[in-house]
Amino acid sequence: MLETFTDLRNHAKVWFDLVEAGQTVRVWRNGKPIAEIHPIPAQPPAWKQRPTRPLAISGKEIDWLILDERGD
Repeated sequence: MLETFTDLRNHAKVWFDLVEAGQTVRVWRNGKPIAEIHPIPAQPPAWKQRPTRPLAISGKEIDWLILDERGD
């Protein structure tokens, strides 16, 4: 979507509503592109950002405890 700087300034709500809906708006001044306004990707919740690690009981990973119990 291409818009002039003046149009963006005069109708900012409309253009930012489009950005919020997932579209990118390119802004032109004097026939040259000067900026692109694009949506920011959603951040996953903080609990999903932590690295996972295996569950352990008394320092031994659970999968090894199960295998030991089975005799594997």
